[in-house]
Amino acid sequence: MLKLFIPQKRINPPGFSTFSSVSHSSSSSFITNLITSIVNSRTPSQALRIFNSASNKLDASKNFKVHSALICFLTNSKKYIDARCLIKGLIEHLGKSRKPHRACSAVFNGFSQLESVISSPKVYGVLILALCELGHVHEAYWVYRKIRSLPAIQACNALLDGFCKKEQFELMWDVYKDMVSHGGVPSVVTYGVLIDAACSQGDLAKAKMLMDEMVGKGIVPTVVIYTTLIRGLCSESEMVEAESVFKRMREIGVLPNLYTYNTLMDGYGKEASVEKVLWFYQEMLDQNLLPNVITFCIIIDVLYRVGQLQTARNYFVCMVKFGVVPNVFIYNCLIDGNYRVCNLSAALDYYYEMEKFGISPDVYTYGILMKCYCSMHRMEEADGLLKIMKHRGVHANSVVYGTLVDGYCKEGNLGKALEVCSQMTETGVEPSLITFSTLIDGYCKIGNMEAAMGLYNEMVIKGFVPDVVTYTSLIDGHFKDANSKAALRLYKDMTEAGICPNVFTLSCLIRGLCDDGKLKDAMKLFLDRKRAGSSGAKANHIDTECCSPNTVMYSALVHGLCKEGYLFKASKFFSDMRREGLKPDIVTYSTILQRHFGDGHVLEAMMLHADMTKMGTIPNATMYKLLNKGYQEIGCQSSALKCHEDLENLSLVNPYIDSLKKDNMLRQSINV
Repeated sequence: MLKLFIPQKRINPPGFSTFSSVSHSSSSSFITNLITSIVNSRTPSQALRIFNSASNKLDASKNFKVHSALICFLTNSKKYIDARCLIKGLIEHLGKSRKPHRACSAVFNGFSQLESVISSPKVYGVLILALCELGHVHEAYWVYRKIRSLPAIQACNALLDGFCKKEQFELMWDVYKDMVSHGGVPSVVTYGVLIDAACSQGDLAKAKMLMDEMVGKGIVPTVVIYTTLIRGLCSESEMVEAESVFKRMREIGVLPNLYTYNTLMDGYGKEASVEKVLWFYQEMLDQNLLPNVITFCIIIDVLYRVGQLQTARNYFVCMVKFGVVPNVFIYNCLIDGNYRVCNLSAALDYYYEMEKFGISPDVYTYGILMKCYCSMHRMEEADGLLKIMKHRGVHANSVVYGTLVDGYCKEGNLGKALEVCSQMTETGVEPSLITFSTLIDGYCKIGNMEAAMGLYNEMVIKGFVPDVVTYTSLIDGHFKDANSKAALRLYKDMTEAGICPNVFTLSCLIRGLCDDGKLKDAMKLFLDRKRAGSSGAKANHIDTECCSPNTVMYSALVHGLCKEGYLFKASKFFSDMRREGLKPDIVTYSTILQRHFGDGHVLEAMMLHADMTKMGTIPNATMYKLLNKGYQEIGCQSSALKCHEDLENLSLVNPYIDSLKKDNMLRQSINV
């Protein structure tokens, strides 16, 4: 039971003959003699042999005083690893029949009952270390609070690191403050944990302050600590400062390792800075550091994001030269990269290739493939992926199910979307907020507002808080259903709940108000947004950073004003739109041109036509017909004929209209 070593040679230490001849019971005298023999052993090896020879007579779950004695002896002999190993074995054995805290409490009490521990508090530090290694951080903290003196710095560091890994930062900082207040001196390991915690919390100022503090105390940061700080800076997009830290560490002689370079490359990769990513890659090679699979994942991912497909493929081939074998993560990058540039056939080819090489796809791979099939409207194959995943033992998550639900909703097949939701709940995956929002949007798009509101009420009952996407879909759906009252009520609920409308929400509101004939309300909302955007202030709970008037908002207002005959105001907003550098779409040009032609504004119509050409907006068949008809109505026959010729060059003129031109009847029948 709990043997540590098999003795190679039996040596009878003092007292050994006393207990070796006793009954195989766990009598008090037997235990006492055994403890005495261990405590009086000349060497740790001797103590271990005594313990191992008698371990089959001991039941650790009933009496572990002998274990406690051996642990104390090993600790006093500075055999900390052996002591820690025995503690972990003891706690794991006790944990089979009791909870971790009770097992920890039993071991702690076992130490407290031994007189030798009174003068040797180190054993409690070893206990804290062992508990932290087992993941029982709260039990370790309980021991820390129970003992009267501060344990060794190694035990304190283990406790700090345990809380940091569990992201229980408040407790971690409490332990650190308590440690320092009792005279504990932070080591390089301590600072490493603290800087890691500060970076994980996003408190870069604190991380940098701790770095300066340790340097001020003459403690040289390790490459791990520098890399941790660089990672924190990169995660907050502080790339200039991250590179500055990188240069500083090299100046003081701390050599960056592979993880340092990967961290910087990943940071620049997230900013799509290909030049910087490749520069650090080359710098890494110049320092004789070999790239790993993560390095190539970063490079391939950023190259696909900026559209450099061929270069990405070249690096994929280059991996083999460095002995890096492509794995599922590399193929996920390749598949996702091709999906993002709409090269869906290539994405599927890489999937077939990884299958061919025996690389098993993971749930992330299937998630990307699901997006590919849905984008290609191949819903049957997308649905088949769920069966393949089930057959291969890959559990679909809410993202995979949500993608399939979204695909069916975009196809207008709400029945199948609900079937997928049923499958999802049957497999124990609960619908997420995104799933509910997707279904609500699907019902809004087909005009089934009763079903959409039913889902909205269900998600609220289940404890989900509707987000801006949910509200925007419902507001847009109600406006299109000619129920502006319900739309505005939801908008009011949204702002009162502290949810900031985004640019899409405001566009729906302005368009809906215009369609409902409430132009004053639409203009007021628009102008409020414009003023808030220019001042940088917040008004009516709206996030001005993302809600400055855009093309959609301007277009909705221009269309509404033109529809009601307010051409002057519409032209004013159109001019503001152009002045702010926004590009009107062809629908906006069509709307305002039609009003100018109708009112006989020759100069304004021609200027607008010229502006459209200047902006590079390519007219479609509808626009050419509008221009042709408009120019004829205001008497500009040459311009009308030119527009017709342009239309003819696009091969969009049918033979009937062509014959009308020859008969000089184009003006009368252009509406055909």
